[in-house]
Amino acid sequence: MRRDRRRAANNNLRSAVQVIQCSNCKEPILPHRACSACGHYKGRETIPAQA
Repeated sequence: MRRDRRRAANNNLRSAVQVIQCSNCKEPILPHRACSACGHYKGRETIPAQA
């Protein structure tokens, strides 16, 4: 029962999801991921853009 209370108290801490803007096309993306719209990551094209 104590274990369950500890886990329930920290349950809402894991719900935050951060979203940033792509530096090239300004689309919302998850941090540390290549942009699916333009294929850029850290200012370089890493994957070919999908038409």
